[in-house]
This record gives sequence, C-alpha cells and structure tokens, in this order.
Amino acid sequence: MSTTGSIAELAPTFTGQLLQPSDAGYDDARRVHNGLIDKRPALVARCFGTADVADAVKLARTLKLEVAVRGGGHNVAGRATIDGGVMIDLAPMKGIYVDPAGRTARAQGGVLWKELNREAQAHGLATTGGVVGTTGIAGLTLGGGLGWLMPKYGLALDNLRSAELVMADGRIVRASQDENADLFWAIRGGGGNFGIAASLEYNLHPVGPIITGGLAAHPLQRGADVLKFFRDSCAAAPDELMLVAGLLSAPDGSGAKLVGIVPAHCGPLADGEKAVAPIKAFGPPVMDMLGPIPYCAQNGLLDAAFPRGALNYWKAQFLKDLSDDAIATLVERFAACPSPMSQIVIEHFHGKASRVPVADTACAMRVNGFNVVIISEWTDARENDQHIAWCRDTYTALKPFLAATRYVNYLGSDEEDDPAAVAYGVNYARLQELKTKYDPDNFFHINVNIRPR
Repeated sequence: MSTTGSIAELAPTFTGQLLQPSDAGYDDARRVHNGLIDKRPALVARCFGTADVADAVKLARTLKLEVAVRGGGHNVAGRATIDGGVMIDLAPMKGIYVDPAGRTARAQGGVLWKELNREAQAHGLATTGGVVGTTGIAGLTLGGGLGWLMPKYGLALDNLRSAELVMADGRIVRASQDENADLFWAIRGGGGNFGIAASLEYNLHPVGPIITGGLAAHPLQRGADVLKFFRDSCAAAPDELMLVAGLLSAPDGSGAKLVGIVPAHCGPLADGEKAVAPIKAFGPPVMDMLGPIPYCAQNGLLDAAFPRGALNYWKAQFLKDLSDDAIATLVERFAACPSPMSQIVIEHFHGKASRVPVADTACAMRVNGFNVVIISEWTDARENDQHIAWCRDTYTALKPFLAATRYVNYLGSDEEDDPAAVAYGVNYARLQELKTKYDPDNFFHINVNIRPR
C-alpha cells in the first residue's frame, strides 16, 4: 500500500491531524524548540489522544518508517523530530486532572511544566518539574527530571506513580509499581526507549503558592569569589533549598557579564528568609531579586532566556568537585563567551534525589555534586561555527574536572562514546535486557538509545 493510501485509510478515524510536507500547518508543526534543528518528517501525526498515538505507531510500522516522538519538543539535541520518518507529535495532548484530596495529578504527554504547575498550584500543590517552564513533562520525567523541588521531593521520575504507554507494536499498557513493574522501573530514567508516554500520573506535595526564591547577581570580575561562596552554601543546604549558579549576561541588554545565584526554598517563608539571608548579604549583589515569589514565577524565571526558535548547542556533565581550579576555568571561559544569550549553569544535586539507591530506578544519577551545563545560544545562523566552537572548547577546558556521571536529558547528538552506557552505568545491562523484552526491534531508537542485546 502506498504512503498516501495508508494515510487516507487512517484519516477518517484519526482524531488529530496527519500532516504531509504539502499540507498547511506542516512547516510549523515540524519545528522544535531549538532553531538549529531543521528536519523534515515524511509525516507529522498530531495526536489528540492515546488511540491516535497507537494508530500512529501502527501506521509507521505499515509504512516501514522510522519514528521520533515529540512531547514538549524542548530537547536541544533534536530527538523529537526526524528526516523522512514519522514525527508522532503529542503537543496537542493537554489534558490535566488534579486530585487535591489524593494529592495526585494525571497529565497527557504534550503538557508543559508551566501548564501542570498552574493547575496543581491552584490547590497549593506541586511536584518536581523542570527549571524552565516551557519544557515538556514527558521527556523530562522519563529521562530523570531535575527541578527546584528535587532536594526535598526527589526527581520528577521519583514522583511518577504510573504511566500509560503505547508500545512498539501499538499496544496500550499501564506501568506502575504493581503493573508491569519491570517496565515501570525502566521508564524511570530510560527515556523514550520503551514506549510513548501518552499520560503520566504524579504524586503532588504541599508547596507554595508562595515560596522563597529569585536571583542575586554579581559582576563577572567577582565570579571566583561568588562561586566559592556558592560551593560553601551548597555544602550546608537543607533539603528544602535548591541552589543553582549561573554565568550569564545582564538582562538589560548592556552585555555586562554576571555571576548569579538562584535559590528556591520550598519550606515555610520564615525559614526561607533565613536561608537566603547570607546570599543577600554576600557581596553585596548588584542585582537582588531574592524574597517571596510565587512557585509558578520561580519556575518561569529562566523561560525568557530560552526563546523558541533560538539556535542552541549544549554540552553538560557532572564535575568531580567544584574546585578552585574548576571555578577559575569556568570564569575564564565565560569571559570569552561571544553571545549575550549564552550561559554556563551549575546545578547542585543533594537531598532526596541523591539518596535514592541507584538500583531502585533506571536513573543512575544519584550523586551529591555539581552538574555543569554549557549553553551556547544565538540567533544568526551565519555565526553557527563560532558559537558551537565556544561551547566545545569550554567543554574541553573542563575535561580535567569532569566526573563520569551524566544527565540523560542533556546528552547531545554528537557524543564521542556510547552515551547510554555512560549515563546508565551499572543499570545498563538490565536496561538492555528489558529493551530486548519490550522493543526487540529497537523501533524506538531516536533517543539516547539503549540497544537490545
């Protein structure tokens, strides 16, 4: 059967849209957040429900086409799209149901964190979600899920209660602790290797609606002192306090380079005030936005720095330690940064997210320490080589300080080694066994791929 014939046969029952390159709306639908990614699928299946997702999988199998899955489309490496294959697009799937009495939420796979946060915060509840509100819940959760609440409540995947998955053969299954438990273990960290998460159910926790957070920033000239203070602050941080540092340019357009500290304290406001008091006093900062802030606003603090369509190239890895020499290298490399949109972000991991035993979930990122993210971002495609080179050169300069641990969701498309083997460590062998069980043909491979045995 021809491609056109197969699509025409499915179209009358497909609730969403089946867009081919000649169709209106195709060009916008094929685009993902990162403007550096410019791929042209043979078909974009814009799904409105789980049955659409299942039918899209079956259609791709009939057509013998590769599949990429888009949730929020935020993945910088561009794994949400594909040339010449089928993009199964969950972006229209926006259903959210919050159970305030049971403190749970179920949301469809196209929901963004800012959307889930808004619904949950209407009841004074939240779960760990991305530090950028425009990130999709599905991709972030399945790959790990860092966020402002992770020291207190664990990673996003630690709060996952169940997921409705469309498997490689089009079957619809539920994965939880008591149903397909081995699959549930695998998807909590295994990314999109095992199925498409059509919906996800989370545990929620009392948070906000006002927490303590914001930003304090200093001139880059004081960067070494600020990052040493940040390091010391992290060593004493309670579970309620998440701390992130960033080397960034001033938001006023002046181009001034800054070093900022972004805290988020999810406990009582009085405790939060005490926790951020030393950050307010240090320096003092040239920019002080610290204080009570809506939890949703905290989650949106960084959104404007990541506009849809901007060109992005990232590298990321954990540090052995935020040593004085590592700090000096970070400051030196950011001083040479050519784009005011680029940043270097240092995320501190501690608390509950780091205390979960490595064997409990597929995610092997159970460490106390610092993850450094080199974010090169710009808008003029003529400058691609320059900005990619700065990111790569910065990563090379940091190599003496890098640990083995890596976050799946930050892995690029041009990694030198087998990124899955590195990221999953001791869990990789079991993941390969489960990949063989649930997706022996490696149908889902446009991801940080776990190859079947």
